[in-house]
Amino acid sequence: MSATTATPRVPSRLRFALFVFCAVYPFVTLLAYLIGPLTAEWSLWQRNLLLVPIMVFSMVWVIIPRIQRHCGRWL
Repeated sequence: MSATTATPRVPSRLRFALFVFCAVYPFVTLLAYLIGPLTAEWSLWQRNLLLVPIMVFSMVWVIIPRIQRHCGRWL
């Protein structure tokens, strides 16, 4: 009796990157518009110091898990 084991399909990194781009770009743009008036006098590095942690936490705990959950069959 031979046991056949199906090897799991490896997700496409390119498709995953495209899904992440499609989710992150609008969110970064929205955040830039929202914090722009509040941080108009700040230097670029100071604005990024506010924006980047928001993006990192959003990607790790919201965006990427949702992409994996809802779009996993297309990856």
